[in-house]
Amino acid sequence: MKAVLVSGGVALIVSLLGTPMFIRLLVHRNYGQFIRQDGPTAHFTKRGTPTMGGVVIIAATVIGWLVSLPVTGRVPSASELLLLFLMVGMGLVGFLDDFIKISRQRSLGLSPMGKIAGQGAVGIIFSVLALQFENSRGLTPASTALSFTRDTKFDLAFAGAGIGLVLFIIWANFLITAWTNAVNLTDGLDGLATGVSLFVFGAYLFVSIWQYNQNCAWRPIAESACYETRDPLGLAIIAAAIVGACFGFLWWNGSPAQIFMGDTGSLALGGALAGISILTRTEILAAIIGGLFVVIVVSDVIQIGFFKATGRRVFKMAPLHHHFELSGWGEVTIVIRFWIVAGIFVAAGLGLFYAEWIVS
Repeated sequence: MKAVLVSGGVALIVSLLGTPMFIRLLVHRNYGQFIRQDGPTAHFTKRGTPTMGGVVIIAATVIGWLVSLPVTGRVPSASELLLLFLMVGMGLVGFLDDFIKISRQRSLGLSPMGKIAGQGAVGIIFSVLALQFENSRGLTPASTALSFTRDTKFDLAFAGAGIGLVLFIIWANFLITAWTNAVNLTDGLDGLATGVSLFVFGAYLFVSIWQYNQNCAWRPIAESACYETRDPLGLAIIAAAIVGACFGFLWWNGSPAQIFMGDTGSLALGGALAGISILTRTEILAAIIGGLFVVIVVSDVIQIGFFKATGRRVFKMAPLHHHFELSGWGEVTIVIRFWIVAGIFVAAGLGLFYAEWIVS
């Protein structure tokens, strides 16, 4: 557990102290946020606010994780490296998107095909490698079985290993795309996505530690009462680093934000959420733990679908938080109430996770 504390603490310090330094660098280079003209008019005052703050979140997470290795004498596990690869890879795609927006002063960054290609390349590499690297017990970082609080009996490899690999790649990339877009859509108000991410990755810190303490590798009990995950401690260490990084960043990202995370941060956090849900065997449970993200995405889907079908809108503006903005709610009020809703979803998800363990 020492590694968890070191990782989270170092990431917090790096993020808290490193963010203002990064803000000064961005201001010096005039790298400010471009505000879309069809958004809420109150957002026009945010034009020019430094963006790409996700660079700090990623750097703080990686540094916190790296410092924990020599301090505790650990050797990096395959699951840790894969999760960091997915987080950094998605962050790089987001960085390119942000940089193009800033350098060309427009709301469109990477072309849709360019973003899909970048995310797809990172997602496919992650998916293929996640089914490699068996340990002494024959466990790989991920599995082809669909999972809720643990792997279910529904295995994508039911028709053979080859088909199972293809189906897993499709399934994993669906999750990666869904979660990156979910966090990206949520990142529309000061501190909203950062705060929700704190709740969600805090939950995964608990899940990973619980899986580590109840791991089948050293608990000679019924399989249903322990967890078959490859590297739960390593995943807990990274979850702690992300929580620390988000805490430090939120100090500067809260209203009125002095910096935005941009696509760099939202894609990185979304990728990390997808990755940790796959590696902890909680793919479906993640939709409950990250329920606020899901609600935001669903509101956007409803708005687009209903408008195309009827020519009318369900919400004044999508995603959902902008609807409440246009309804007269203050930005801080919306953010705090959405954090409360996010906390309720997290509590429900952790309650289901713990209840399943008690029943088993």
